[in-house]
Amino acid sequence: MSYPNLSDLINHLFGTNIQLPIAMFGAFVALAIVTAAWVGKKEVIRFEQLGKLPGVVISGNKPVVTHLLISDLAMICAIFGVIGARIFHLLEYPHEFLQNPLAMIFAREGFSIFGGLILGAIAGAVFLKKRAVPIVPMLDALAPSIILGYGIGRVGCQISGDGDWGTAANMSIKPNWLPDWFWAQTYDNNAVGTIISAPGVYPTPIYEVLAAFLIFAFLWSIRKTHYKTGFLFSAYLLLSGFERLLIEKIRINSEYHLWGMSFTQAEFISTVLIIAGVIGIVKTTNARLLPKIVFSVVVVGALSACAQL
Repeated sequence: MSYPNLSDLINHLFGTNIQLPIAMFGAFVALAIVTAAWVGKKEVIRFEQLGKLPGVVISGNKPVVTHLLISDLAMICAIFGVIGARIFHLLEYPHEFLQNPLAMIFAREGFSIFGGLILGAIAGAVFLKKRAVPIVPMLDALAPSIILGYGIGRVGCQISGDGDWGTAANMSIKPNWLPDWFWAQTYDNNAVGTIISAPGVYPTPIYEVLAAFLIFAFLWSIRKTHYKTGFLFSAYLLLSGFERLLIEKIRINSEYHLWGMSFTQAEFISTVLIIAGVIGIVKTTNARLLPKIVFSVVVVGALSACAQL
């Protein structure tokens, strides 16, 4: 069962009949921003204490404590993130956009998470640069909170049924020990009004939530270890890229065709993130660890190939 609006869930739980103009997905996006900003601020304070980030920077010709900029940074990234998410979604479905541009622009659904991350990151980098805040150490400090916010946002996708589900589920290959709801769902009353026949589709938002929280736990557990500047964010890029690349194998998205290859927008961006992450890790890691890193990349790549088959 899906709950497009916050009041839908409240009414279901308490038997009420109230109507609140608050979209469930939007509520979770707000929760994700607030939580990520709070966790990120705690890490920035720790980085200030370690001397990895300056305690005070100049903003508008006035000295400002660095961690006090996090709230403004979160808002800037959120605003441009929403714009970027919508733009990248339109680029993903150009034919539908040309047929009905206004409906596509102002629809409640239809956001590309990578578009949001890319434009939000660019806006955030400009914001930090104007205030002379070192960008790479800040990215290290915020890496765990970014993936945590992503996971919380995906919870909103699952509850609201915003269309970010997967392909039709193949029940014949479902392990017996897994519950049916973890393998297939019909998302009744979903936000996009789509009727899904039983047994349903893969609930990919659930898989992404689990993956995001696992990545957060890993990054959080190693954040206090000794590493070179840029390593933690590079690890985030690598892990989040592989996570989405694997999930994309069981999702329905518009494909691009180039040089005899077919790929989705998310697959292309995920591949770029993986490459950037590997390069960053290689540059910030002891050479003795390089074989282990290469081995890990090969293993995950093999898993991705198997998933595609």
